[in-house]
Amino acid sequence: MKNVTLAIDETLLEQARALADKRKTTLNAMVRSLLEHEVEQADRIAWAHEGMRQLIAEAKTVAAKDTGGEPYVWNRMDAYEERENRILSRLERPDLRGFNEGES
Repeated sequence: MKNVTLAIDETLLEQARALADKRKTTLNAMVRSLLEHEVEQADRIAWAHEGMRQLIAEAKTVAAKDTGGEPYVWNRMDAYEERENRILSRLERPDLRGFNEGES
């Protein structure tokens, strides 16, 4: 292992040493653990970004096949169409929501 020299505010250093003592560990172990956590998190983020890039590339490939090479442009109606269909189907059949109960 390599040694590293850090410049830390005295108050922060005292608080960190007290925390390490409370946790029954060393300041060195705490710093090592924090750095390992940060590196692992950066690796997970990079992995997630790469996965998203692959999904976007696959979606573009599928969209190009479906639309003959033209990119699809979304509009507001596309985003709300399914929701509107569900709402309209309930309005057209009000008995689904408990209306007209008991009427024959």
